[in-house]
Amino acid sequence: MPILRILLGDDHTIVRQGLRKILEDHTEWTVVAECADGREAVRQAHLLEPDVAVLDIGMPLLSGIEATRQITRRQPGLGVLILSMHSDPAFVTPALQAGARGYLLKDSADTDLLRGVTAVAAGKSFFSPAAAKVMLDDYLRRLAQKGIVDPYDALSEREREIFQLIAEGRSNKDVADLLSISVTTVETHRSHILQKLDVHNTAELVLFAVRRGVVS
Repeated sequence: MPILRILLGDDHTIVRQGLRKILEDHTEWTVVAECADGREAVRQAHLLEPDVAVLDIGMPLLSGIEATRQITRRQPGLGVLILSMHSDPAFVTPALQAGARGYLLKDSADTDLLRGVTAVAAGKSFFSPAAAKVMLDDYLRRLAQKGIVDPYDALSEREREIFQLIAEGRSNKDVADLLSISVTTVETHRSHILQKLDVHNTAELVLFAVRRGVVS
């Protein structure tokens, strides 16, 4: 099995050392670079092409969110897991919009870090339970303010099937093969699903699925 190559970005040396120890206890993972600021994280990601980047949200010179945006624009296949002390939607939502696949609170258990890296490396998403709960509460509050019923109910049976498969991390081609439909049809359904659920990318769609209990 290929070694999973990980980039770490955090401006605190002790934090990076602790994260590195946890990650490299996994015998098939290696940390290829440590970065103390966002600009260096972007540079090293471009230079070394790791599989996963674990980035602190509050790095100097370039924030973790902006670093994520630049990294994922250049290397869309690279999974970014954001580390943060904040579970507020004001931090979580911009991170997802920037292209992060996961959002992990710094007070999470070691096992959550391992699960998060495993998920984003596989093209899936991962959220700390506390962050997901806050986002759910905020989402329901906004729905109530708009007088909107749960938009999940507006999805057709086929759209719900495709919604779950996408949330499980399957590609459009995988979905097409499983349902015996064309990739173009999947893309059309996907567009309708995003519109109906008022989400903007796959990470937000996965978070919605977690909220609804469709995936764990």
